[in-house]
Amino acid sequence: MVPESFSPLPPSSIGVSDRMRRARGTDTAPELALRRALHRGGLRYRIQYRPPGLPRRTVDVAFTQAKLAILVDGCFWHACPEHASWPGHNGDWWRAKLEANVARDRDTDRQLGTLGWTVLRLWEHLSTEEMEASVRHALDEIRHSTCLRALA
Repeated sequence: MVPESFSPLPPSSIGVSDRMRRARGTDTAPELALRRALHRGGLRYRIQYRPPGLPRRTVDVAFTQAKLAILVDGCFWHACPEHASWPGHNGDWWRAKLEANVARDRDTDRQLGTLGWTVLRLWEHLSTEEMEASVRHALDEIRHSTCLRALA
């Protein structure tokens, strides 16, 4: 079972506390850039979508007809294999927190897959062009496989 919350520890400094408080959970700069690029390219989607049957989970960008769920993950909060960093202060607490985030991500992917969704996770360090190309490729793959099933 993945813990949903952790008991708070005293902040290591007021500066760190302020920085963490300001960290956005939604509408991050990479997420907004991706949404603008997709919209400019003529694609329409839902934002902060709550898939039916998944309480307490949201999808950053959802193409509901295609059942494509896009999640833009921050390198720190989701332990990017290229850019993850482990804070020194309260290190054990942070490691447990970030590992729980990753476990929750995998659980979300599994649950969405069970519901028939294709999940596309994009790291915040990717360029907007790379993210947009990945989304378009996923949509093309879904449309192609849907057409093949219709012909069968």
